[in-house]
Amino acid sequence: MQGRVLIIAGSDSGGGAGIQADIKTVTALNGFAATAITALTAQNTLGVQSIEDVSAQFVIEQIRVVLEDIGADAIKIGMLHRREIVEAVADYFDAENNLPPVILDPVMIAKGGAALVADDASDAIKSRLITSHTHILTPNIPEAEQLTGLKIESLSDMEKAGRKLLEMGPIAVLMKGGHRDGEYVVDLLVSPEGVQSFSHERFDTLHTHGTGCTLSSAIATGIAQGFPVKKAIGRALRYVHTAIEQAPGIGGGHGPLDHAHNVMPFD
Repeated sequence: MQGRVLIIAGSDSGGGAGIQADIKTVTALNGFAATAITALTAQNTLGVQSIEDVSAQFVIEQIRVVLEDIGADAIKIGMLHRREIVEAVADYFDAENNLPPVILDPVMIAKGGAALVADDASDAIKSRLITSHTHILTPNIPEAEQLTGLKIESLSDMEKAGRKLLEMGPIAVLMKGGHRDGEYVVDLLVSPEGVQSFSHERFDTLHTHGTGCTLSSAIATGIAQGFPVKKAIGRALRYVHTAIEQAPGIGGGHGPLDHAHNVMPFD
């Protein structure tokens, strides 16, 4: 086991996304996962039914006790849900001198369409976290549109939005292209070194619940294990691609991935 990842995100009772998908991913890639849960959701493959708040104070207490004892080689941030939590996390990070790399998945909308953050929380994510503490930002197209105010329809639009997000402060931006139509999914890594594309076959399947959570956690694991950014992203994309391909087909809606596809069973 190599690489400690602290995950700050919400819980998915259906097990396909959020903290549950994060822990499965980090473990499958031979890392160690610790967590700070920001919200509880009652959801399944058909959608989010309700959300229960966790206090900002308790979120910070979870982060503090993990970092003080176990430590972290990377931090992955997912669903933050409310502005109070965004502000509290940013304040805590501001006071830390040796913060590990932060991989931020700006989770805003669930697969079924439910809003996962309050309107003012997305503004706080941009002003307090993206501008100051984010190492790698991993937005999908709707999230990038909300963060930049740009309409994204083409690859050139994706690059333009990625460059605008890069100017806000991250070291690198992975623009996820899964919401665009086409036989292949094209993701763009935008960094000061330029733009690199990653292309892979699109599967005709409903079972893609938790892909964003899974991808960002896989990237965080690679960073925690000492991989350079491009290698961490490349491995993460390969892992997610196979996890979608081998999805178990659970549930009546958007089902989960096979997070354990690379885990060998005991005899």
